[in-house]
Amino acid sequence: MVNLPLASRAHAQPALPTLGDGLDLTAAAERKLGDRIIRELYRDPDYIDDAVLLEYVQGIFQPLLAAARARGELGADIDERFAWEILLGRDRSVNAFALPGGYFGLHLGLIGVVATRDELASVLAHELSHVTQRHISRLISQQGRQTPLMIGALILGALAAAKSPEAAQALVVGGQALAVQNQLNFSRDMEREADRIGYGLMQPAGFAPQGFVAMFDKLQQANRINDNGSWPYLRSHPLTTQRIADMQSRIAHDAPRPAPPTLEHAMMAARARVLMRPGIDVWRQWLAGPQDAGFATRPQPERATAWYAAALSAMQLSDWAAARKALAGLQQAAQSDAAALRQARLLGAELELTAGAPKAALALLDAAPEGKDGRAASPRPELLLRAQALLALGDAAAMAGPLQTRTTTHPRDAAAWQLLAQVWQQQGQGLRAIRAEAESQVARQDYAAAVDRFKAGQDLARRSGGAADYVEASIIDTRLRAVESLLREQAAER
Repeated sequence: MVNLPLASRAHAQPALPTLGDGLDLTAAAERKLGDRIIRELYRDPDYIDDAVLLEYVQGIFQPLLAAARARGELGADIDERFAWEILLGRDRSVNAFALPGGYFGLHLGLIGVVATRDELASVLAHELSHVTQRHISRLISQQGRQTPLMIGALILGALAAAKSPEAAQALVVGGQALAVQNQLNFSRDMEREADRIGYGLMQPAGFAPQGFVAMFDKLQQANRINDNGSWPYLRSHPLTTQRIADMQSRIAHDAPRPAPPTLEHAMMAARARVLMRPGIDVWRQWLAGPQDAGFATRPQPERATAWYAAALSAMQLSDWAAARKALAGLQQAAQSDAAALRQARLLGAELELTAGAPKAALALLDAAPEGKDGRAASPRPELLLRAQALLALGDAAAMAGPLQTRTTTHPRDAAAWQLLAQVWQQQGQGLRAIRAEAESQVARQDYAAAVDRFKAGQDLARRSGGAADYVEASIIDTRLRAVESLLREQAAER
């Protein structure tokens, strides 16, 4: 079932769309509903825009999305209208969920427990299939035929203020028993369909279908030990013997064996666990991990995981010397794997930047195969790190072009817009800087804040008189009118 109840801890109660006679939501209406929910998730303190983890997850999600298109599972209407965006949350619980309009949530707790890319792909394929099969629309329509109260409970559950399932469940107390039962029955059907469709995406997307079975084994084991609340995925996606048997029967006898865990995945799982903020004592424990007796004889993935966790934990503790020592161990453990070496290099650049050594961070980024010449086409993690390092050195003029390219191709990249604003401000281009700040708010769908910044740009242009950039001022005027229209639409929904 789509896991709406634990999607967020925001308190807002958005207005619901008009459901008319209970027919399925249109793609446009579902996207609007998703936008309302996502605005609250962006404000959630657990929301994290981690460029490294997000790139890794997108590297798994995008092939699944392409496979869904190729197999005809993705209709043209939702392909064009839906967001297809994944939001990461620091939450330590093992959870993932689909939201209306092609938005997805993924907790770091889940990334931290999956052992392979295939297991993570199985979860994303399952959630993607909930969306491509319009399960959310069907579920809301089903509730519309029963009672508006249940529709409200579904949306309010997505914005529940508490982590615990009890808080979200309290929102549905008083709903009609028949409606609840019908929802549960419908959800079981949706789960089986999402299993079947998601399984079919795995091999065409380049993943071993056995990832589904391995993930089911993890869920089944957690189910046996009496879930204590850290696996909410089990509550929203009830694991039945029928689902397990069906998935096992789908594995062909001649199916290719799954690839062993990669060093890169082991490092990304370690990153997720550290960024969940488990606490100072746990960070210290991970920092000391490579000092354990017999550490040198452990398998390479285990050593790489431990070194990565130690380095990143030391960074959280501001112990730069220990972080650099752990990074050296990581680089040695990863030297035979290009993808793992890149992750070690990114971690090193992040370390030096955080430690106040931007020149050292740049040196690590320049040591990449593409070096300085590849910065215009750099992946997002390298691009953002390089921009931050050059800003710290007061020499970021060269980053205006690459960041403009990024925001043109990815206009919803709020972090890129914010860095572009800083670059332009550093170059004395205040009007452009204000517009970029406004666009970063638009990317987060905070239209009120964006309007404020655009108006500040208009004020600056008027005060500048003839010295103002006429083209930039005209762009600000046009964008202000467009965003004010979006703000009025948003207000009308309440």
